[in-house]
Amino acid sequence: MSTLPWLHPDRVALLESALRQRILILDGGMGTMLQGHQLDEAGFRGERFVEGRDSTHEHHHDHPGSCDLKGNNDLLTLTKPEIIRGVHEAYLEAGADLVETNTFNSTRISQADYHLEHLAYELNREGARLARTACDAYTAKTPDKPRFVIGVLGPTSRTASLSPDVNDPGFRNVTFEELAANYTESANGLIDGGADVIMVETIFDTLNAKAALFALSELFHQRGARLPVMISGTITDRSGRTLSGQTAEAFYYSVAHARPLTVGLNCALGAADLRPHVQTLANVADCFVSTHPNAGLPNAFGEYDETPEQMASVIGGFARDGLLNLVGGCCGTTPAHIKAIAEAVRHCPPRALPSALTVQAA
Repeated sequence: MSTLPWLHPDRVALLESALRQRILILDGGMGTMLQGHQLDEAGFRGERFVEGRDSTHEHHHDHPGSCDLKGNNDLLTLTKPEIIRGVHEAYLEAGADLVETNTFNSTRISQADYHLEHLAYELNREGARLARTACDAYTAKTPDKPRFVIGVLGPTSRTASLSPDVNDPGFRNVTFEELAANYTESANGLIDGGADVIMVETIFDTLNAKAALFALSELFHQRGARLPVMISGTITDRSGRTLSGQTAEAFYYSVAHARPLTVGLNCALGAADLRPHVQTLANVADCFVSTHPNAGLPNAFGEYDETPEQMASVIGGFARDGLLNLVGGCCGTTPAHIKAIAEAVRHCPPRALPSALTVQAA
């Protein structure tokens, strides 16, 4: 990837400069905010899918009325764009420098659960456009603080390393090639919609991430230009390993070949439990380090109880100890959490890159 020119060189220069000057703020949970709207099936369908038909000029596919669309948060990009843009704006107002597109499940594999595979490209393109519009509006208000769009590639609902059948350990329900094709289509949409960077995030299976990184490398070569890539893995429990069995250090060395702009950890754990693993990355990574933890561990009802003050207190410690370049929140976090985190790290210098290395090394 590194031999190609940047697609948006001016924006990359602004982002790298900002990362070297201060700890940047990422947004918080999207699903957490959407749950507050308490949308029903009709709310998710909007006008476009009201009669079970996708009636736009771009697609003429019947949508099975028997399949519920409630819970398909990514679909709200098309059916309730004003809600999605409102979430982006709330996080920007709270102090976010970067916002993530509402595209966590916008791959054919994940949308197949709703029989909406044909929307994958459009969901990514429009998701990026919504975030781009919000970021540009806030950048215009404060030109000295540019805002950036992170195009999100989620993990999909399948895993290339593990069998979904305990009785058949060798079985796989997805191939590397299928994953790469899915990621290529989604990334195309994110780039066409105006994303500044691409984040491969919530990685529980490093082989899935490798398919995404391979797809991005091939896509950038096809286009003749590249975007910076961010990589964020998930330590799935207190064992300190990803679902596919890697420690944070092993995970880093498995993806370092992609020369990411940032590497980090998100989801699964709260900040306190994530700390030793972020420390590990900060010790070994020759790129910027990010984290966006959950608001603690889920309670018996699957809800997150850590307050903005509690979370900001822990993350403030991360920052004071020089572990961070980019920080935000994942499940259970809100604009109040992001505002408190931004305040907690405001006066802390960012983690310094190892002096002998640069982000754009070959």
